[in-house]
Amino acid sequence: MSSKSIVEECHTVKAFVSPEYIRSRFSKVMSDMYKDEVPLYGELLDLVHDINEKVLSNSNEIKEQLSRTGEVSRLNMERHGAIRLGKPEELFTMRRLFKVMGMYPVGYYDLATAGVPVHATAFRAIDNTALNQAPFRVFTSLLRLDLIDDDQLRSNVESILENRQIFTEKALKFIDKFEKEGGLTIEDTETFVREASETFRWHESATVDYNMYQTLLNQHRLIADVVAFKGPHINHLTPRTLDIDTVQASMEARNIPAKDTIEGPPARKCPILLRQTSFKALTEKVAFKNSTGNEEMGEHKARFGEIEQRGVALTQKGQDLYNELLSKTRRAIGGSPTAENSTEYNKLLKDNFKVFPDNYDELHSQELAYFHYFITEKANSLPKDKLYTKLDVNQLLEKGYLIIEPMVYEDFLPVSAAGIFASNLGTDDAKRKYEGTSNQSLFEKDLGEPVYRLMQWYEDMQEETIEKCLALINA
Repeated sequence: MSSKSIVEECHTVKAFVSPEYIRSRFSKVMSDMYKDEVPLYGELLDLVHDINEKVLSNSNEIKEQLSRTGEVSRLNMERHGAIRLGKPEELFTMRRLFKVMGMYPVGYYDLATAGVPVHATAFRAIDNTALNQAPFRVFTSLLRLDLIDDDQLRSNVESILENRQIFTEKALKFIDKFEKEGGLTIEDTETFVREASETFRWHESATVDYNMYQTLLNQHRLIADVVAFKGPHINHLTPRTLDIDTVQASMEARNIPAKDTIEGPPARKCPILLRQTSFKALTEKVAFKNSTGNEEMGEHKARFGEIEQRGVALTQKGQDLYNELLSKTRRAIGGSPTAENSTEYNKLLKDNFKVFPDNYDELHSQELAYFHYFITEKANSLPKDKLYTKLDVNQLLEKGYLIIEPMVYEDFLPVSAAGIFASNLGTDDAKRKYEGTSNQSLFEKDLGEPVYRLMQWYEDMQEETIEKCLALINA
């Protein structure tokens, strides 16, 4: 649904606009801001748009599938961003800010095992219709200070972050207003979106001197990115493509420097989970403080242009098989793929994944993936003297009264995220091994509420479509 139609549907004098409208406005403002800050991002959007149009023109099957699930209308709007926060108070307030936009924390991700000292969640809508109306997500990480092994540096980081305020006073005021009154008017929304976007803006000046920046950098590049600046600048905004291999092959022709390897599963007839690539991080000029009160110029790498192709969401059984095959491939090449071994890695990955069914019917019958269920016209001929239940679903499918379509994976893959980070910044940080263990309970305490269980969300969505079909058949 367009921003205009969302407004027309929900806006009257003094009425509150819908969270979908606020979210779509924020996504648009963020995209425009990032395009101004990183012009190469605009070139990337054009490339993805052209390739998506070509795929839809050449494949009626894909077009019909996406039309049936409601995804086709959201392709050009779809974005996910990523931010990195430094202290628990920032995470707590960020949750409140995203709630204004109808975005909730889904899933817990521990990236420490992949060499990145953060844990995270993804803020997004949790209703399928809301996702299709405004498909905007933000992968939100919180720095784990307990993983900084230098006691003095950890204390310095805490001091640097202690007095940092990443939200404007007006943004906080509108968050309070939303919580007290239950919504925002269209006038409130425009101010709120403008003020909220300031939190995600790039700053050309660091809050630390160059020596401290280097110390942070030597501990981990992500720690420097989180701690040395006024706020959590958005480090990428990711469009969704229907053919990531063509995007990867086409980037060079448009002078977009692509990373060497696509992260995630190999290319398949029936895509699964999430495949990601990007253009390499920009080297940007930054002014650092020095002891004389003047500024010293330096450089920082953090922001890049990511692209993603989303496939069907996997059940726990499917996810376990995916993890097993990915780990097997990485063990065989001695860890994460590099520019030197990318050809070998991709061949090995493709070979190992031959045991993973590449047919939606088989993925369904083996309960490896989640699906939407739809009734067909043939269902009108079903006898009305029987009450159909879940026990009848497989038979209804076999006889053509129901059909399935893949349920798109709406979330993220920690190993892929770490791979994007490492290959973009050209560091060995991803080879680090942190001794700390996952700490979801601490993360949820800092967040202020539990995260939605990832698998449970997909199970609930699948169940909802089955119940809807049975209600129509039994009507």
